[in-house]
Amino acid sequence: MSASTRRIVDPAVPAPEPRPQRTTTARPLSIALLLLAVAVLIRCHDFGNPVIHVDEQFYLLVGDRMLHGALPYVDIWDRKPVGLFLIFAAIRLLPGDGILAYQLVATLFAAGTALLVERGARRLGASRGAALVAAIAYLLWLPLLSGRGGQSPVFYNLFMTAAAVLTLRLPELAARGAGRGAARAIVVNGAATCFLAGLAIQTKYTPAVEGSFFGVAHLWYLRRAGGKWPVIGLAALLWVMLAIVPTAAVVLDYARRGPAVFQAFWFSNFASITLRKGYPAAKIAARMAGNIGQMSPFLLCTIVSWRMRPWTAEKTLAFGWLGAALVAFAMIGAFFDHYVLPLVAPFAILAAPVLDRYRFATPALFVVGLGLFVARVPIRPVDAAGVRTVAAVMRATSAGGCPYVFAGDSILYHLARTCLPTTRVFPSTLVYEPERGASGIDEVAEVRRILAGAPPVIVTLDTPFAEWNRQTLGLVETALRRDYRPVLAVPREAGHMIVYLRQGRRFHAPAS
Repeated sequence: MSASTRRIVDPAVPAPEPRPQRTTTARPLSIALLLLAVAVLIRCHDFGNPVIHVDEQFYLLVGDRMLHGALPYVDIWDRKPVGLFLIFAAIRLLPGDGILAYQLVATLFAAGTALLVERGARRLGASRGAALVAAIAYLLWLPLLSGRGGQSPVFYNLFMTAAAVLTLRLPELAARGAGRGAARAIVVNGAATCFLAGLAIQTKYTPAVEGSFFGVAHLWYLRRAGGKWPVIGLAALLWVMLAIVPTAAVVLDYARRGPAVFQAFWFSNFASITLRKGYPAAKIAARMAGNIGQMSPFLLCTIVSWRMRPWTAEKTLAFGWLGAALVAFAMIGAFFDHYVLPLVAPFAILAAPVLDRYRFATPALFVVGLGLFVARVPIRPVDAAGVRTVAAVMRATSAGGCPYVFAGDSILYHLARTCLPTTRVFPSTLVYEPERGASGIDEVAEVRRILAGAPPVIVTLDTPFAEWNRQTLGLVETALRRDYRPVLAVPREAGHMIVYLRQGRRFHAPAS
């Protein structure tokens, strides 16, 4: 034994003090807190704004009315799954009127999804820095695509990205070698993945495409891990059951309420979408051009990522996820910008290795992202104050009747705390041409019925958000000329929201 060796083992020589070890949770916790801070910074200018988007204000209205006994599709109509409305109903249990609460909860969901993007990027071999940049880019791009508040993908992206990160573990699980241990791990991993996909499906139905891809990927890796065909069959059955459990629970709940209620549920969720009219080709082309322009940095990174080597199994799975998400995006066909939101997470994860390899890519990404943010996202939502003023007028002048928001914002019913004149309170259902004939009722007859009830207040727009349904518009314009007078106009996007008061009713000016 040498002198140096003897010195090492000599008990008389004090051993060096061990270096303090960081806890395994320190780094993930610090990343999570950073991403939460970034999410708040990006989204805080909209906190309290009741009219970020027409969709999410309606979700809040439905969630609130559910707590007061309303049944979706029967008492208040829409096509979205019940799970989405349950999220907003749960949010309404928090203090306040629900507007700030849903925006804060949505911020938590966005930050959580960004953390999963960071985890997914690390699975693709990106460095911590590049993975963090990809996660921040996810947060930055949400508001560029109408994801500033509580659009449904802001919530279900958390479930789908978690399912995707679990799917990216498959090569690691299969690498344990054929045998019961690897197969068991894949079965458990698949169970968690498919249940998460099931939660997303009850928030919107299009994630079923991505969930199907995740299930097939698990079956492939289970076979590679040596799973026998009976085991594969039982695993597939288990995974399918877990994926449909949330939706099956809703179906059974509506079925037990009787045939008429179940028929309303079935039509709203699965039949009505096929009746909605398409949009003009020019409008579709313009939307697609806008979507491609805003996503161009991610598209370029994805093309480069496709060409980069080495090509790993995780990369194959990530591209498979993106492909499934693109199919789901194309299925609806309307191509609104918020339909792109489910694509941001897979695009960001696939961009991370490119950001890692090319140093100029990160500053270029943020220059484009911040430029689009400044150009497209209003920092001062000027419409918010006007909508609250309209709600105050509705509340003060609607005693003894239900006001009617013909065109405008459904959140007015919530802010004014008034009754609803129709089950079709999402304004576009009775107002705009693409929805004509798709709501399960005669829209003209329904508007005629509402007007026959002499609503004390009617709210409309001088500049519509979409093409007017000329038949229902004609009915309302005739009633306004004959029985109403305009008492208030406030700015709303490119035009104005106008409040009409029924003749004989006294106008109560809102307190300043």
